[in-house]
Amino acid sequence: MKTRSLVRWFSKFIAVAALLLAGTAQAADIHAMISAGFYEAYSELRPAFEKSTGHRLITTRGPSLGNSPEAIPNRLKRNEPTDVVIMVGASIDDLTRQGSVRAGTKVDLARSEIGMVVKAGAAKPDISTVDALRRTLLDAKSIAYSDSASGIYLSTTLFTRLGVKEQVSPKSRMIKGPPSGENVADVVGRGEAEIGFQQVSELIHVKGITFVGRIPAQLQQDTFFSAALANSVRNQEAAEALIRYLSSPEAAPTISKAGLTPTSRQ
Repeated sequence: MKTRSLVRWFSKFIAVAALLLAGTAQAADIHAMISAGFYEAYSELRPAFEKSTGHRLITTRGPSLGNSPEAIPNRLKRNEPTDVVIMVGASIDDLTRQGSVRAGTKVDLARSEIGMVVKAGAAKPDISTVDALRRTLLDAKSIAYSDSASGIYLSTTLFTRLGVKEQVSPKSRMIKGPPSGENVADVVGRGEAEIGFQQVSELIHVKGITFVGRIPAQLQQDTFFSAALANSVRNQEAAEALIRYLSSPEAAPTISKAGLTPTSRQ
């Protein structure tokens, strides 16, 4: 009887050991390329993912689009190591058409909105309506916006739609973002621009500014931050696990805290 019990115990031990060894063997380095808008949430979620899976995230930052050498599309063209891209969903669609991202792997993680800030202590302009935002833009002495999706939308679409492009362009400045640049809110916080616009998630955690609010709903760009497998993915199973985690209900509270609206709810 004791011998049979010992055999059963030893068999269970071998089975558990095999599972642990398999988990260790499957642990992988995941090269993630991410834009600024989802970075705050990603940074908060990263430790739990690495601890629970054994995978290690190697992260590269850059804008979702634009002419900067650090922009994710340009990094992919240079064949920088990439398993997962996390960026504006529309840019993922473009990269899919270009063959840099695998078709059918895109997953929306969160909806993002554009907001405005002023320097801490400054009066908060009214941007609650379309007309109020137009007046604020015309009255502002200087305006800052990002070199990524939100800033490109403002400079190429919104200013024209509001009929103020000719007046505001000379006093507007595009800010180069991370990794070598900075957030728009940092520039406003130093008093180098009177008002600044960027994705809300990139504004609300910066010191030295006051968050005024979101621009009116009818002027918002329909922006989602999404994840997808790069065409050059080397660790597909691990990369897919990361995307599942970022889009899971467990990640939703952290995403909300970062100023985004998660696509997955608890």
